[in-house]
Amino acid sequence: QVQLVESGGGWVQPGGSLTLSCVASGSIYMINQMSWHRQAPGKQRELLAIATSGGHTTHVDAVKGRFTISRDNARNTVYLQMNNLNPEDTAVYYCGLRNLDTLTDFWGQGIQVSVSS
Repeated sequence: QVQLVESGGGWVQPGGSLTLSCVASGSIYMINQMSWHRQAPGKQRELLAIATSGGHTTHVDAVKGRFTISRDNARNTVYLQMNNLNPEDTAVYYCGLRNLDTLTDFWGQGIQVSVSS
């Protein structure tokens, strides 16, 4: 099993920034990908960005240029730097990890991000 714990969420005004962190522990395969997703009220969970253990990163078009994913393999931690936030970014943000030997997915408990004036 893999445990994921997110932190860094909260409330921010439009135009503000937040950095989310997610620490993974447990049975982490050396080749894996960590990711950030979000789910707004009444909407499906959507992928935001992926960072592989090999150092490759991908961002979906909706957040490209505003959000940046990064990871520290030594600390089994993934980050999501979010800039120029707007009210449409309000959602519960989830960290994910996929072990690429078994293609098993694990999820954090989610953390709320609220953007409002």
